[in-house]
Amino acid sequence: MKAELQQQWKLLDLQKLDTRLDQIDHRLANLPQAKELAEAKATADSATEEMVLAQTAVSDVEREISRSEADVEQVRERAARNRKRLDAGQGTAKDLQALQHELDTLARRQSVLEDTELEIMERAEELRERLDGFTKAADAAEVKVKELKDAMAADSKQLDAERAQVASKRADMAPTINAELLTEYDRIRARSGVAAAALHGRRCMGCGLELNASDLARIKAASADTVVNCDECGRILVRTAESDV
Repeated sequence: MKAELQQQWKLLDLQKLDTRLDQIDHRLANLPQAKELAEAKATADSATEEMVLAQTAVSDVEREISRSEADVEQVRERAARNRKRLDAGQGTAKDLQALQHELDTLARRQSVLEDTELEIMERAEELRERLDGFTKAADAAEVKVKELKDAMAADSKQLDAERAQVASKRADMAPTINAELLTEYDRIRARSGVAAAALHGRRCMGCGLELNASDLARIKAASADTVVNCDECGRILVRTAESDV
């Protein structure tokens, strides 16, 4: 293939733009916050799950408290009615004796119920404290997730803006390159990512290997407008002032 040396030099500039585009795409796909964000989301999900379970436990124990309070109140009301009847001396001696016996029984029952109520309230306090802890943890995790998302969005926006600028430069440059040469460049680039590299001294800057004597002699013998390739990596070798040819 033939192409003016100036056209071949343009490939190096085009390659720089394409390399930068590849770098930007890699950074966009691998933003540094991505791993931390995944961990933060997992933490937030776990904390939220624990918070929901704690909320359920608190709701359950609050229903227990309501039932216990109702039981205690029922005993108190019955004891109050019996006390009133006993104080009024209504009924026979046997009836009053029965009332007193029932009052004693109700007093013991009330004591048991109040102890049970106290235990439930203590358990409820512990559960509310656990809920408060899980709620704070969930809130903190959500804040962390938002911070990381915002940071990623800012980085992505900056990279997208740079990508648009680089892509615009490439779009302007590509039509100025010989069509056949550009097609060959794109073909090699699709295979290896880097399609054009400078020959620096005796070294191909694409694969980093030095050319052997026969390859170097072949390139020296080629005319300036002959497009040459590295025998090792297949990339287009662009001769410059730093080439040892």
